[in-house]
Amino acid sequence: MKTFVFDIGETLVRDDRYWRSWADWLGTPRHTLSALVGAVTAQGLDNSEALKLVKPGIDIPAEYAAREAAGRGEYLDESDLYEDVRPALAGLRRLGMRVVVAGNQTVRAGELLRGLDLPADLVVTSEEWGCAKPSAEFFAKVLEASGAPARDTVYVGDHPANDTFPAAASGLRTAHIRRGPWGHLWVGDDRVHATADWVIRSLSELTDIAGK
Repeated sequence: MKTFVFDIGETLVRDDRYWRSWADWLGTPRHTLSALVGAVTAQGLDNSEALKLVKPGIDIPAEYAAREAAGRGEYLDESDLYEDVRPALAGLRRLGMRVVVAGNQTVRAGELLRGLDLPADLVVTSEEWGCAKPSAEFFAKVLEASGAPARDTVYVGDHPANDTFPAAASGLRTAHIRRGPWGHLWVGDDRVHATADWVIRSLSELTDIAGK
């Protein structure tokens, strides 16, 4: 292996704050929105559908802009990172691996992530690239950012439909992490095990994979 590329939400960053802030903004109990996110996830729908259930007809970009204008927009700090993120990324770099962070996130999220000074060679988001997962265009950009052949590039993510399946279809190696709603829900799926090169519980397992 030469390059490891990481999804962001529920791979590196907990989504707790994200959904908590949306619940507070929409004036709904946090548990209600959390349960709805789980429900749409189980149906294979995009998690934004949960916001539409809370507020039918919601214009999500407009609400996002209103939150930013009100000073209640996106925010990330060290406490949002899973505990294994810094040790794992730093460990991979010590082994000579290139480390890239690339997921479906906003420009603002990219700025916030870069502000955390992660041990990564590149941090970029889908909005900055102008394309999003699971598109082939996104994974073509992942391969460009990797700087290594597809067979030597591992995409690490929790969501089979957005991460594991399209990354594998683009020729990349894949590691499915059992983390977050999607990672736990589909970890036992035969398609995940047939497609993913590795199924892991912690990012710390990647240092062993790097030597293979």
